[in-house]
Order: sequence, then structure tokens, then C-alpha cells
Amino acid sequence: MRGLRIALALASAASLKADDGYRLWLRYEPLSDAAAQAAYGSAVTRVVLQTPTGAETPTVAAARHELSTGLHGLLGRDIPVEIAQGPGPAQGPEGYAIRRPVGGPLTISADADIGVLYGAFELLRHVQTRPPDDPFDTAAAPRIRRRILDHWDNLNGFVERGFAGRSLWDWFTLPDYLDPRYTDYARADASIGINGVVLNNVNADPLALTAPYIEKAAALAGVFRTYGIRVYLSARFSAPIEIGGLKTADPLDPAVAAWWRAKADEIYGAIPDFGGFLVKANSEGQPGPQDYGRTHADGANVLADAVAPHGGIVMWRAFVYDQHDKDDRTKQAYREFQPLDGRFRGNVVLQIKNGPLDFQPREPFHPLFGAMPHTVLALEVQLTQEYLGGDIYLAYLAPLYKECLDADTFRPGPGSTVAQVVDGSLDHHDLSVIAGVANIGADRNWTGHPLSSVNWYAFGRLAWDPTLRSNTIANEWTRQAFSGDIRVVNRIGAILSLSREAIVDSSMPLGLHHIMAYDHHYGPGPWTEAARPDWSAPYYHHADAVGLGFDRTVTGSNALGQYAPALAQRWGNLGTCPDHFLLWFHHVPWDYRMPSGRTMWDELCLHYQTGVALIRGSRKEWESLQGLIDDERYAHVDALLGREVKDAQAWRDACLLYFQQFSKRPLPDGVEPPEHTLDYYESAQLHYVPGTPSGR
Repeated sequence: MRGLRIALALASAASLKADDGYRLWLRYEPLSDAAAQAAYGSAVTRVVLQTPTGAETPTVAAARHELSTGLHGLLGRDIPVEIAQGPGPAQGPEGYAIRRPVGGPLTISADADIGVLYGAFELLRHVQTRPPDDPFDTAAAPRIRRRILDHWDNLNGFVERGFAGRSLWDWFTLPDYLDPRYTDYARADASIGINGVVLNNVNADPLALTAPYIEKAAALAGVFRTYGIRVYLSARFSAPIEIGGLKTADPLDPAVAAWWRAKADEIYGAIPDFGGFLVKANSEGQPGPQDYGRTHADGANVLADAVAPHGGIVMWRAFVYDQHDKDDRTKQAYREFQPLDGRFRGNVVLQIKNGPLDFQPREPFHPLFGAMPHTVLALEVQLTQEYLGGDIYLAYLAPLYKECLDADTFRPGPGSTVAQVVDGSLDHHDLSVIAGVANIGADRNWTGHPLSSVNWYAFGRLAWDPTLRSNTIANEWTRQAFSGDIRVVNRIGAILSLSREAIVDSSMPLGLHHIMAYDHHYGPGPWTEAARPDWSAPYYHHADAVGLGFDRTVTGSNALGQYAPALAQRWGNLGTCPDHFLLWFHHVPWDYRMPSGRTMWDELCLHYQTGVALIRGSRKEWESLQGLIDDERYAHVDALLGREVKDAQAWRDACLLYFQQFSKRPLPDGVEPPEHTLDYYESAQLHYVPGTPSGR
């Protein structure tokens, strides 16, 4: 036993020298607890992969290889992994069961090959995250059928709103050269149950649907297929004109319908398991059916009919707004789509952002989730931190995802959560979809910030099981990506748990939203005036001599009328509206008394100060990890947290100086005085911020 401890100590010391983050949560380093390693070494002596055919298909072979490699790394010795024929556990095509029969080997059984692979990853996760006395007795299947990453990657390699370098896909060298990273990417996806990838940006280039690019997509599909991952493509609605030679893209024109059918046949000829299309239409200048006086249902259905014979789906985004519409921007999607409930084909999925505006640090759930029972509704969340500091800031987003998934729509009655809408159980839909805008790029560590891969991991785990708790997911990820040392697990867990709330407090507390700098969205900009009102900050905060916030009650835009009466009543009353939604739904007087007893102005100021304090505290907590984790990632995160502290101070100072012009009130005790003048912050400019579409 003493020799084992020495070996583990040496291995641990070696592992602390450097780690560039490439292996993500699939590091398979020796278990840091010698007793756990010994116990698991005794418990896991042989593994059998059991499928109805017993064949060693590429997927089963991948499962065997992953287990052999992973268990050897974790336990320090070779563990035999065998393949056998036997009945599945009746968990469905992606489900699995892990059992240890009395007197028999540890067995992973599944109804299909992909279930065996998912079970293999679960076994490796179990060994790294659970105590040895936790029995191997698990049966699981995903709650949501299609669990998809949306890559906003352009064919030129630029990733829109992406912050981890250029695109992972090297379109120019495809299909001839397949970068080994594609396989490692697929392994990481499969390990958390992701089974679909949209390869290109929703602001789609029609070239993505031409023969050369279909061939490139087919090459990627060939890599991903082993890992149970389908590829999808974003389709530009006007493609029949731009690459098809037609004079119209009118969805009710028979020639247009024929063109889409032929294009679908062409794609499926190259990619038999192609998943389908993602479409952004009539939004932010993108073409769509409304250009021809048609509805979103008309547009979605023509594409759905084209892919239906092949088993494909169409994901039609509900992110639409029009600068010429003078009504509250947050109401526009509901007005356009809710009357179309029941008019979409069965293989159309309406893809809805978690909130009604645009991936803000905090929003109420989108009202469409409680309003379209006859339409398949997908949840779209963002892994890339478009409004949360990019890959400079630390923002653990599982709490954000959970706020939406756990939200009660109250339709048809209480207990009707967004998660139940999305998984299809509430309205008895067989098809179910969840999508996450990827934070993955060509950076060596995949996500830019060394801790940001936690959001990739968390999205996959919640897509598989939306009931998982945020802290459970953070614990799992930390043990696999860093260390099982309880000091590391607890400290990183504490840092992660506060990270998103710290950004909310230091940038847009109490329900403030969309007050960031124009275009690049990095840094404060409550003064921002853009060419169109709905891109301007005052449109959303309505600061004046009376107070602050957007009145969305019956006395204002009445966006609350799009929610169930129980929610409208609760959120519409100043006394019962939660503080974190207060300025989202109400224009609140500066001297309004909050539940804390403080005025709204003082409460706002103290929230900004709290955000700064939380980020400072996180950096101090991180510093206590020096020597417990590898120096490379330690130094990188420490530097980024230092930058985040400075930025949080700038957010606080700039916003409070700007709003103080209207409140005419002093900063309360406990709030640090601003470092610079308001003119200084208003004149500050950033150029070439990563992920900015204009490139400025």
C-alpha cells in the first residue's frame, strides 16, 4: 500500500507540471485517493459490453477502447473489456444499464450500440465522481431525443459571437484532411450525450448547401457517426434563388418546393443520417417567407416536407424582431408565432431562446413556452458568453439553464415546467429537441477560458437529464477536469456557483438588460445610441428623473399579458415581483423601498458593489489553489480573474455614474467611489473584440 501511495504522489506531482486543457474532462488521470483506487481496482476487474447482436461495430469498438484507456489511466492497470450478445435492458435506442450480477462481471447492456458507448462513459464518470461503495446499479435513457450543439461558424473560419479562436472546422482542407481533433471533439460530445451538431452559422451562407460543401459535411459526418452524432446544416431561405437559379423563394411556389425536395435528396444521398435544417428567417435582415407575404409556418413546412421522407427535421428559430415594429421587442416573437400553433408540420421544431430578448445575463423564460401546446418547442441556450464577457469572464451557466428549465409556465396549470414542454411530456410530443450555441473553437483548450468547458459539459448533462442539479454537475466536471482532491472540488465548486450571479450583479442587476456596449457587447454602455432604437440601451432601461426600468405591466407595453395570469399577477405587482426581475417588468422610482428596506437607488448601487466583491473573492479563492492544480491552468485563470475584476469595477463605475445623472442621489455607504469620470467611460473604445461580426 505504501508503494501505491508513493506512485500516486509521483503521478500527481507530474500531472501538476502542465495541463493545457485539451483533454477536457476525459483526462483519466490516476484517482487521487489511494483507498478509492484500491477499492475500484478490486471492484472493476472485468467489463462486458452486451448488445442484442454481440457484434463489434465501430461504435462498440469505440466504447471498448474508451473503457480500456480510461480504466487503465484511472486504476493503473489493464482491465479486460469483452463484447457479448444478450438482451438489452429495454431502455430505448440510446439507453443503457450497468449491473454487476452476483458472481458475474460488471456488465453494460444496451438495446443499441450507441447505448453501450453512453454506458461506457457513465461507468468512467462513476469511477471518478462517486465513492467506491456506491453500487454499480444504473439504468438510464435521455429525457430529450435530439441534443444539439449549434456552431455559429462561417465558411471563412470566423465564428460569430465565438470567443475561442477560429472555427474548429477547416473547411478548406475538407474533405481530404480530417483533423484528429474532430474525433476528440466527437468523443467529448458523446461522453455527455450530445447527439447532433449544426455545422454552420444561422446567418447562413447559401454555399453550405452546394455539392462541394455537402461533400465536406459528409466527411465530418463520417467521423461523428461512430459516436452517435448526426450533422445538421443551417439553410438560407433564399438559397433557391442564390444557388438554385430560381427567380423566387416563395414557399408556396411549386418550383421552390421541388427545389428543396431535390436538395434534400442530394444531401441524404451523401449523408444518409443527415439530421435536417436549422433556419433563421425574417430576423436581423435574413430572408424569409414574410418577404412573399407568407407565414413562418408556410416557410418551415416547405422544408419539412422535403426532409420528411428521410426522417429529417426542420428547426425554425423564433428569434425574430423588426426595427419598424414600435411595440416592445420582447413581445414580437410571441405575436408572430403563437397564432400559428398547430399549423406546423410534425417534423418542424420551433427553436426558442431561453428568454424573450437575447441571451441576456438574466431573463424571464420565453412566454412561448407556455403558449403553443400543439407545436414541438425546442429550448435554445447559449454556451458562448455573448453578453457575459466572452472567454475572458468566468460564468458557470448551468444555473441560468436551470432557471429556465425549472420555470413554471402555469399552462395548463401549476407544475407545468419549461423542461416538461421541451422534453415533450407535457403536451405528449414524441419529438423533442434542445440546442446550445457552442463555445468551442480552435483554441488548444477548446473554449478559451480554462474553466469554460464546464458549460459544454453542463449543457450535455442537462440535455440528457434536465433534473440534474447545478452543483452536482460542477462537482462531476471538477473531479474529471481537475482533481478529486476535496479541497480542489470544494473551492472550484464555490467559485463556479457564484460566477454567473457575480456578472449579473456587476453589470445588469435587478432585471436591467441590454445596456452593454454596441456591437461587440463587451463592457458597459447604458448611454449607447444606435441607428435603430431596439439596439440602443435607453430603449431598455428608460432612466429618467422619476426612476429606472421598462414598464411591461398593463400600464406599459403589457408584455406580461403573454404569460399565464398567475405569473402576470405576481410579476406585475411591485410588492410580489422578485427583485431579480424588478427592472425588467417595472419602471421603479429611485426612492421606492425594497424588501431590504433600502431605496431602489441604494439597492442598485450595492448590487453593483456586491458583484465586484464576489469576483474579487473568487480570485482570492482561486489563489488558494496554487500548488493543488497544474501551474499552466492556474496562471491562466488567475490572470483572467484579474482582468474580470478590473472590468467589473469599470461596469460598476460607468453604470452608476450614468444613472446618477437621473437619480441625483449620492452613492450609499459601502460603495467605492468611481475611479474615473463618466466622460472617460463614455469615450473609451474597444476595437477588434473577438466574435464581433463587423470585425471592428
